[in-house]
Amino acid sequence: MSGAVPPIGTLTERVVLKRRLTTHQDEGGEVAVYSILATVWARVTPLGTRAAFASDARAQQTSHVVVMRYRTDLKPGDRISWRGGELEVEGTSSLDGRRAYLSCQCSSAEVTG
Repeated sequence: MSGAVPPIGTLTERVVLKRRLTTHQDEGGEVAVYSILATVWARVTPLGTRAAFASDARAQQTSHVVVMRYRTDLKPGDRISWRGGELEVEGTSSLDGRRAYLSCQCSSAEVTG
């Protein structure tokens, strides 16, 4: 993604930011749950799809870039809910280096067979 600052009017998608929390089970082991951090306006751009394997099955993995106003509480491992799907945050960076906008590199996987 380029370092150009997007016009504020292009942040037209409503997304929900979720923090990953790990809790311990009584039987031993851990389970990941997601707590809502915030609901914000963003621009979501799908980048491409590739074949992958998920849970020993064929899947497709789609990459996205999500741009929103800058914030410090989003990190890799968190999720972004968008249009009924979940995007896994893989990395974050300041879009222009001035901390005005945050660019999140995300992916989603869907089992195909």
